[in-house]
Amino acid sequence: MGVCASSQHSTRKGGNSSRPPPTTKIIHPNGNLQEFRQPIKACLILSQNPDCFLCDSELMYVNSRPPRVPDDEQLRLDRIYFLMPLSKSQATLSLQELCSLAVKASGSLSHLNTVYSSQGIIFMFSRVQNLEVE
Repeated sequence: MGVCASSQHSTRKGGNSSRPPPTTKIIHPNGNLQEFRQPIKACLILSQNPDCFLCDSELMYVNSRPPRVPDDEQLRLDRIYFLMPLSKSQATLSLQELCSLAVKASGSLSHLNTVYSSQGIIFMFSRVQNLEVE
């Protein structure tokens, strides 16, 4: 999908370019955001959400099935993953569904803007790509 890339930069006094530590971000079907500062295996997330599967936002495209993250895979820091209902595992992703996921991610990530801004760090939702219909 390439929907959820981000860039971060500091607005702290003195021009210091510190960044928040990289995290793994998981967007739940209800829009809740879960963040992990340490590597975590997909199976740990899936054991808490047995009716869902995980998708890496970087690998989701229009008119393709959502690619499942293998249970034993370690989730990557600085990546955004979507928890998707199992009922959607065999359906192809439409442009509207990908846009809806992008809006959901944007809403979830906007909360981080508030948190990071209060710490002097700005988090920006920076691009939406690969949304052309094939």
